[in-house]
Amino acid sequence: MEKLLELRNVSKYYEAGDSIVKALDNVSIEIKKGDFVAIMGPSGSGKSTMMSLVGSLDLATKGSIFLDGYDIEHLEESELANLRGKKIGFIFQNFNLIPTLTAKENVMLPMIFQNVSEDERKKRAEELLTLVGLAHRMNYYPNQLSGGQQQRVAIARALANDPRLS
Repeated sequence: MEKLLELRNVSKYYEAGDSIVKALDNVSIEIKKGDFVAIMGPSGSGKSTMMSLVGSLDLATKGSIFLDGYDIEHLEESELANLRGKKIGFIFQNFNLIPTLTAKENVMLPMIFQNVSEDERKKRAEELLTLVGLAHRMNYYPNQLSGGQQQRVAIARALANDPRLS
């Protein structure tokens, strides 16, 4: 099976005053296309740090990260942004919905950066919000939605650039 993600001896260290915090220390993992993986551990064990590195939102202190064959540690920011837009969908712990945009507009937003036409963005956002059971709430703002509904908007947004859903 084709490798989708590989971390080779990845570490992420932070300076905290006079000491070094090892948020992630020498982690190696290989995930193949079709694998279902859960990253589990107690609070502070490095799960979010690892996801930030894999999502190219941060750089590792040491090691190599390969996403779909690309060594993301050596890509330019514009290349990282393009890769993130096409290959990665995040559902953040706090959802990161933009409060001045409706649910539909929040789902449409990442598609702008992939040069999807406005008509296609609207169509896809409506389909995805229907898929997550929010067809009746697509014109509501985040503060008008419950926590669970906001989470479903975030899920729809994470799926917005998935070509299998278009």
